[in-house]
Amino acid sequence: MNQPQHPPVTPALTSRLPRVGTTVFTRMSQLAAESGAVNLGQGFPDFACEPALVDLVTEAMRSGHNQYPMMTGVPALRAAIVAKIAAIYGHQYDANTEITVTAGATEALTTAILCCVHPCDEVIVIEPAYDSYLPAIALAGGVPVPVQMTVDADGYRVPWDQVAAAVTPRTRLIIVNTPHNPTGSVLRAADLHALADIVRGTHMLILSDEVYEHMVYDGQRHESMCRYPELAARSFVVSSFGKTYHVTGWKVGYVAAPAALSAEFRKVHQYNVFSVNTPMQHGLAGYMADPAPYQQLPAFYQRKRDLFRDGLQGSRFELLPADGTYFQCVRYDRISSLPEAQFAEWLTSEIKVAAIPVSAFYQRSQESGIVRFCFAKKEETLALALQRLTSI
Repeated sequence: MNQPQHPPVTPALTSRLPRVGTTVFTRMSQLAAESGAVNLGQGFPDFACEPALVDLVTEAMRSGHNQYPMMTGVPALRAAIVAKIAAIYGHQYDANTEITVTAGATEALTTAILCCVHPCDEVIVIEPAYDSYLPAIALAGGVPVPVQMTVDADGYRVPWDQVAAAVTPRTRLIIVNTPHNPTGSVLRAADLHALADIVRGTHMLILSDEVYEHMVYDGQRHESMCRYPELAARSFVVSSFGKTYHVTGWKVGYVAAPAALSAEFRKVHQYNVFSVNTPMQHGLAGYMADPAPYQQLPAFYQRKRDLFRDGLQGSRFELLPADGTYFQCVRYDRISSLPEAQFAEWLTSEIKVAAIPVSAFYQRSQESGIVRFCFAKKEETLALALQRLTSI
C-alpha cells in the first residue's frame, strides 16, 4: 500500500455555533489564577457543603447505587422534589410524569429549548441574560428576540410593555430568570401578573430559570411560576441542587413541567444525557427529608451580602440593589471610563479582584459601566477582596 505523500489533513467543519468562543467566566477565572486575584467572578462557593450530604452520597455508593438510574430520575428524589414544591409554592406536580432530574440546570435549560423551539421560532430573551440561552436557541434553529431590562438607582426592572411589543405570531417561548443572574433582581407578583397578561390566550411557552430560588432577601418571597396555575400550565421550571446545597460540581438539577411538556422534554433528555449520576441522587433525596438547609439559605447568604455591601459603602463603587442570588452589581464610573470588559481585566490584574462585565450577558455588547461580583465566599475571602476594592 502506497504511503500518503502529505501529512494527514483534518477536514474543515462548519460550526453550528460560529459566534461562540470561550466563555467570559473561563477567561476571567484564568486571568484571576494567573494574577493571583481573589476570584469574585465565576459564581461558585469557595466553602464546602454540609458533611451530612457527603455522608449520604458515600452511603449510597457503598450500598450499591452505582448503576444507571431511571432516565427520569431516582423515584425518591422526584418524590422529594414534588413534596418541596407543594410545601413552598402550593402546586402539586406528579412525580412520575412531571418531574425530570437533569445533569445540572444548564442541561435542563438547553433541553427545554431544544424540545420546543423549531427552526424560525422566536424566543424572547430578557437581557442581560445567562450565557447558555443564546447558544441553545441557535442549536434549535430559533431566533432570539432580545428585550433589555431598564436600570437606574433602583436597580434592574423588566419593561413588560416592551416584552409585549416583541411578541409576534412566531413567538414560541419566553425565557424568564428570577432571582436574576447577573443583576441580583427578583420578579415580584406584579411582574408575574404582567407576564400572565402577555401569554394569556396564546400558544407561547415559558422557560423559567429559578436556580437561585432559595436566595431571596429582606423578607421577600420567591415568586415562582409554580405559585400561579395559569403560568405553571405552560412553564418549564428549572432549579439546581448545586446552587442550593453548595455542590455546583455535582451538576444535578431538575425540571418541573406539565405532563405534556415533560413528555417532549424527556424525548430530548434521554438522547442527550439519558440519566444523572445515581449516588448523588440518592444522597440528595435523603438530605431533602430535612427542609432546614434550604429554609435557612436566605439568612445564610443575606449575611454574606450585607457583609460585602457594608464593606463597599465607603468605596468609589456605586452599589445597585441585590434582592436575590449571590451576586452584587456595582457601577464604577467614579473610578474609570474604561469599557466593562477592560475594566474587569484591569480590576483582576492590577487590584487583584476578579469580576465579570455585565456587557458579556447581552447578545450585542451593551455598555452600562457595571460589573458583577459573587459573594458566595468565605468571610476571609470577602474581607481580602474588600480590602483591595476599598483601596482604589
